[in-house]
Amino acid sequence: MDASRRRCPRALAHDVIHGLDITVGLGLDRRVPSERVAMVLAGMRPKNIAFFGTDLAGVTLRATDLDWSHGEGTPLRGLAQDLLLVLCGRRLPPGRLTGETAARFSR
Repeated sequence: MDASRRRCPRALAHDVIHGLDITVGLGLDRRVPSERVAMVLAGMRPKNIAFFGTDLAGVTLRATDLDWSHGEGTPLRGLAQDLLLVLCGRRLPPGRLTGETAARFSR
């Protein structure tokens, strides 16, 4: 079974998301291994996304480094790890996302 289809352990999700909170916040260029990001994204359910209160109405998140997308509407593109942070209600530094709605999810 490929990594994107396995159940994501909660500890892995916390490690990836909060690790990114730190590295992005410090301006460090860290890439999380794609199989880990894929597992966390695959584990995101509507109730998880609703928990963070992110308004994704009219937006399709499209990863540029993985075969992953979420939602319907205007494409918002970026690395899968950056889109994971968007799902979790984080705003990213300018230039990390592309698309008409990029400013909506950037600092």
